Amino acid sequence: MAVLPSPLLFLASIPPVTRGFTAATIVSSLLYTWLRWSGTTLDAPYLTVVPGSSLFYPWTFVTSVLVETSIWELIASLIFVPPSLRYLERVWGSIETLKFIIVSVGFSNIIAFGFNWIEFMVTKDAGLFLYGMQYHGQMALQIAILVAFTQLIPEHQIQVMGVFKARVKTLPMAYLTLSTVLTFLGFQCPWIIIQFGWFVGWIYLRFYKKNTGDSVGGIDSYGDRSETFSLISWFPPFMHYPLSILANFVHSLATRLHLIPTSGSDLESGSYSQVPGSARAEAERRRAMALKALDQRLANTATPVATTSHGSLPPPAPRAPPPVAAARSDSTAMPSSPPVAPRANERTKSVGEIDIGDLTKS
Repeated sequence: MAVLPSPLLFLASIPPVTRGFTAATIVSSLLYTWLRWSGTTLDAPYLTVVPGSSLFYPWTFVTSVLVETSIWELIASLIFVPPSLRYLERVWGSIETLKFIIVSVGFSNIIAFGFNWIEFMVTKDAGLFLYGMQYHGQMALQIAILVAFTQLIPEHQIQVMGVFKARVKTLPMAYLTLSTVLTFLGFQCPWIIIQFGWFVGWIYLRFYKKNTGDSVGGIDSYGDRSETFSLISWFPPFMHYPLSILANFVHSLATRLHLIPTSGSDLESGSYSQVPGSARAEAERRRAMALKALDQRLANTATPVATTSHGSLPPPAPRAPPPVAAARSDSTAMPSSPPVAPRANERTKSVGEIDIGDLTKS
């Protein structure tokens, strides 16, 4: 009979950032629900991001992630986010996980805030774009976590209720496609925050996240510069060329302005200078070089036998003479003793002639 661990032991096994984030989500969501039920306030601008008033409550750009305005949103977040954060915290550590939460949520809300103000300046509709939209919840964090899973376990397959099966690397774009469709249908808030969360999460993991475990020789690396995590890898092939031109231009501009942290060069190879990035990019480069060397070696050993001009196999090389023949040839070359002359009374026997003496002896 299996013995279930006590709730206290289970809570103690949860990393601190995940435990604190989950508890704060439950408390803040219940507080918002109570405020709405009591009629104290309908918008709660000091808990959620309202573009027209968030400048007076700047902490809401981060703390709004802790507020879910409905019970269904709260249940969905509690099912997905805490287990995901627990996994990331065990891989990255508590500090990096906390930084990831703050960056992905905070910058996504700032972009949404600025986007709404641009819409207000174009349409002059303050009631809709400044005070009619309320950004809250963990949608931006959810898409950022999916981006992180795409970096860490892209080929891992998930299964929901034995029916839905998908690889991890396909989930971010599916969620992003849903967000785009609902945004064009008029549900800009809060679905557009998913698009900003995807972009912010990828930018942070691509260029700014410090890989403390991948430092070599005391030189820290930042981000993930591997080709499998590039911007164009998220889109279909027909969009790769125009996106690569735009991405290369923005990257070169950000590099000249020192907006992107750089890493040291490759310490082991003298002639090859590693593109700044994480150890994952270096591992992929070494794997590609090893596969190329192996292909060349196999091509050299598996060269087909050359044929003659008529298409037939060349004649076999002459074999060496057998040892006996060689010994005979060698013996002819050596000087031999003079032949013994037969006696006079001795007669040679012809073929088929039998000596009587031989018969008697037999």
